[in-house]
Amino acid sequence: MIYTGGTIGMHKDLVTGTLVPFDFSRLMEHIPELQLIEKEIDTISFAQPIDSSNVRPEHWVLLVKIIEENYDNYDGFVILHGSDTMAYTASALSFMLENLSKPVILTGSQLPIGDLRTDAKENIITSIQIAGSYQGSQPIVPEVGIYFEFKLLRGNRTVKASSEHFNAFESPNYLPLAQSGVDLKFYKDRILPVPDGIFNTHKNLEENIIIIKIHPALNKTYFSHIIDIPDVKAIILETYGAGNALTQDWFIDLLKEAIEKKSIHIINITQCQKGEIIPGKYETGRKLMSIGVYNGKDLTTEAALTKMMYLLGKKLSKKAIKSAFERPIRGEMS
Repeated sequence: MIYTGGTIGMHKDLVTGTLVPFDFSRLMEHIPELQLIEKEIDTISFAQPIDSSNVRPEHWVLLVKIIEENYDNYDGFVILHGSDTMAYTASALSFMLENLSKPVILTGSQLPIGDLRTDAKENIITSIQIAGSYQGSQPIVPEVGIYFEFKLLRGNRTVKASSEHFNAFESPNYLPLAQSGVDLKFYKDRILPVPDGIFNTHKNLEENIIIIKIHPALNKTYFSHIIDIPDVKAIILETYGAGNALTQDWFIDLLKEAIEKKSIHIINITQCQKGEIIPGKYETGRKLMSIGVYNGKDLTTEAALTKMMYLLGKKLSKKAIKSAFERPIRGEMS
């Protein structure tokens, strides 16, 4: 179990009444139910636990290094993480951990572990159970997942949907991988198969990527300044509905210039939580497709960003990046 920081790792000091970091070396004392799990649990904590709002790509690299160094010694990994950027981290790890054949389960909580009504205990207990669930010598969930409030979701299909409910995460375009109730039920037909290749990690990520939400007040001056930002490698457009955006000449011309003269990768994903890009459905979407904008299909914003960071970090040709981006490589799109 790897503790990065976040709400889950806090408890109330009985003397001062303030929230202080939880000592995970004393985990069994606080969650004695873990003794019923027939697994040996070791814990690693970031030297300086962080609020997930401060998570950066270098923290993803650190997590990958920890998993890589300990990969052969453990059945699975549970990452305790703040909820605000958990979907970004889960998506990034899914791409950085190639041919993953062991469970990597992220979880957290809406209330601190020391709170009377905390959701932390159930999330931790079940995440550990999932990470240690094998059928013979094969793991049941050989992929990166997020477990929260009785549901296991594919990490790169997940978005944070609520800041106040225990059911904080949703997977809008993919069904849960497992559900926890009286029994822990796995939906094996939804889970990625154990890969044939050798486990490998990728630590080079391109950070010069911009996300732009298309909106009615978008204008030429504002958009042209964004296109002209130095060293931009990719722009993710969050468009309307099935992939629609304004069709004014200035907008299409600026995109075309960015693609052809500046070699910027332009990606089209929908603002809607559910559904996907259908580029030929309307004229507005067809125009984007005709100038070489990538089809992001039903990718979440988190998955689109981290997938492009990963692909650009591999230093592939533009043609190879487009080909890889528009097809599923870790179960991230339909």
